[in-house]
Amino acid sequence: MIQTTLFLLMTKKKPYFPNNWEAMKNTPSEAFRLPNNMHLTFEDFMSWKIGGWELPSSVSCIIRKTELESGKVKEYVYRNSGSAKKKLMQLMEAGDSEFAIANHDEVHFLTPKYKEEYDDFYTEEEYDEDYG
Repeated sequence: MIQTTLFLLMTKKKPYFPNNWEAMKNTPSEAFRLPNNMHLTFEDFMSWKIGGWELPSSVSCIIRKTELESGKVKEYVYRNSGSAKKKLMQLMEAGDSEFAIANHDEVHFLTPKYKEEYDDFYTEEEYDEDYG
């Protein structure tokens, strides 16, 4: 019994998150054309696709971490927000990377910049006047 349990724990893989890259690849180019030969400007495309991101309903949150020293990027995809919060706390405690968090409502970018780097922007009096 113990050997069976140990074997199951050792061979357990992370669940597979399906994606639809093959459907996009196999879609004919006519499907991406606008009606009446209209042209799509870069600004319109950015607001439509970048500003209007959509996550699949099976995904609760995506965290993209960039290590500051090496520049390596790693992405974490979560189905429930509880696991995402745990990972977020780990990243914030480590303090060695910046990361972007996207859910169905918002996108946030967080970086571990030190307070000293922001002291040049405002004196205490100016801050109080502006944000009191």
